[in-house]
Amino acid sequence: MKEGLKLTEIPREESLSKKDFLAKYVKPQKPVVIEKLIGDWPAYEKWSLDYMKQMAGEKVVPLFDDRPISSKYKFNEPHERMKMGDYIELLKKGPTSYRIFLYHLLKEVPALQKDFNYPDIGLRLLKQIPMLFFGGEGSKVFMHYDIDFANILHFHFHGKKQCILFPPSETKYLYKVPHALIAREDIDFLNPDYEKFPALKKAQGLITELKHGETLYMPEGYWHQMTYLTAGFSMSLRATPRNLKNLSKAVYNVFFMRHFDNYMRSWKGQKWIDYKNEQAVKRTNRKNKITQ
Repeated sequence: MKEGLKLTEIPREESLSKKDFLAKYVKPQKPVVIEKLIGDWPAYEKWSLDYMKQMAGEKVVPLFDDRPISSKYKFNEPHERMKMGDYIELLKKGPTSYRIFLYHLLKEVPALQKDFNYPDIGLRLLKQIPMLFFGGEGSKVFMHYDIDFANILHFHFHGKKQCILFPPSETKYLYKVPHALIAREDIDFLNPDYEKFPALKKAQGLITELKHGETLYMPEGYWHQMTYLTAGFSMSLRATPRNLKNLSKAVYNVFFMRHFDNYMRSWKGQKWIDYKNEQAVKRTNRKNKITQ
C-alpha cells in the first residue's frame, strides 16, 4: 500500500474562552476547530445554498476551476462568471470543479451582514473584508498560504469540507513555487508521488473535516488545501499578523510580489510559469540534499 503523508488530526474544542484561545492556540500559533463558536448566529440556522440563492441569486459572481495556472490569467483572476442563482443550481446538480474564491458577497448584499457578528475571542478582526468561498462536490483549492499572513477564522456552512494544513516550518518540504503563494499544483496531497516529489516524505501536517457551523482557526502563514466533500460554502474573517516579520512579508507580497509576477507572466508568458515550476523542484530538492 502506498505511504501517505504524515497528517495528524487538528485539535477540537467544543467551546473556548478568550483567555484559553489566546493562550493555547493564538500565542503558540497552533490551529484548532471550535465546534460551537457561532451557534447563536442567525446564519447558523439560515445560511444554506437555497438561502444564498434567495438573497443573491441575481448577482454575477467570479468563478475558478481546477485548470493549471497559466500566463493567460493574472494573479487571482477568475476563469468564468455566472449569476449566483445559476451557480447554486449547478452545485445542487452534482460534482463540479467551479468555485467562488475570496468573494465579498456581503458587500454586494448588505442584508447578509445582519446574520452574523464578530466573535469576541481575542483577535482584532478586520470588519471590512468578510469573504465567502463556495465549492461543488469534489472541487479543490490547491495548497497555498494567504498573501496577507492573516490569522483566520474560517466558518463552514452547508455540507462537509476537508482541510489539510501545514505550518510555515514545513515550507521547505512542500515544493513551494517561487514568486507565488502555492505549492506545485500537480502534487496530490492525499496520494503523494514520492518519486517525483521525495521531500514530501519529511512533511508533517494536520487534517480535519469541517461540518456545518464549525470554525477552523488558521494561524498566520499556514499552508492550507480545501476539498469540498459535498457542495457547500464558508466564510472567513481575518486579523492582521501579530508577528512583525510576517507583517513585513505581507506588505512585500501585496505591494511587490504579485505585481512582479503579473508583469513576468505578461512578458514571458508560459515560459515564466514553466520556469517557476521547475525551480520549485530544484530548490526544494537542493535544500533537502536530494539528488534525482
